[in-house]
Amino acid sequence: MNIVNILEEIEKVDGEIYERLSPRRAAMKDFFDMGKKITLAAMPLALGSLFQKAYGQSTPTDVTGVLNYALTLEYLEYHFYNHAVVAAPGLIPAGTPAVGAITTIRNHEKAHVDLLKGALGTAAIKELAYADFDFTAGGAFADVYTNYQTFLAVAQAFEDTGVRAYKGQAAVLKGNNVLTVALQIHSVEARHAAHIRFMRSGGLNGGGVAIKPWISLGASGGANDSGVPAVDPVYAGEDTEAQAGITITGIASGVDKKKAVESFDEPLTSTAVLDIAGLFLKK
Repeated sequence: MNIVNILEEIEKVDGEIYERLSPRRAAMKDFFDMGKKITLAAMPLALGSLFQKAYGQSTPTDVTGVLNYALTLEYLEYHFYNHAVVAAPGLIPAGTPAVGAITTIRNHEKAHVDLLKGALGTAAIKELAYADFDFTAGGAFADVYTNYQTFLAVAQAFEDTGVRAYKGQAAVLKGNNVLTVALQIHSVEARHAAHIRFMRSGGLNGGGVAIKPWISLGASGGANDSGVPAVDPVYAGEDTEAQAGITITGIASGVDKKKAVESFDEPLTSTAVLDIAGLFLKK
């Protein structure tokens, strides 16, 4: 699917999309100016209000909002990896396959940014730069660009968040061809998450952390298996034992809580994702 097709699909539910591009752009500028003055908890409400003003309809508002929400996450991931590759000498073990792996993931995130920007056109949020983020999360990860193990732990949190974030918006995009684009990105984010976990476990000059390629139960009994308590919000709700109203544990011999958790991924709400991203956005 190309950008023209995406816009054509949006046009089916909003026949005046091209006339609305300018007001939507202004609305997004107002949103980001406002975002620096209000609390994070209020941001989803502010976002909805501004898009409602720009569109006056529910369906395109949702589609545009989801794409911009995804674009924010992709900016965050791109700048996180790009800084590691180009501006943090000695962080990634030189001369190892890890350099190529992190560079490739960085390139994927840039491609996602470009696709989403192209799909949104002038409705896209303003471009976010590295300086817009605080990847130390206010000091919680002070050595993120000097300690390779901290870097990989934060990378895992970002990738696991991305997978759950895209899953959480699937219902909003249902029936729109933009869902195809979201799912294409979602599957790559899932592969990134598994690869970063592989690197943390010792592959490609990782750190020998006892971790699986998928989310499992951590030492505390919850679904945060990263070993980093500061990223607990990334795994909230992942320790469920029920699916479609059916309790998985005990459904067959040997199916305990760990197996139930590992067998299914859960979505994150947009509010939860904004809370997580807010840890790394400069106020």
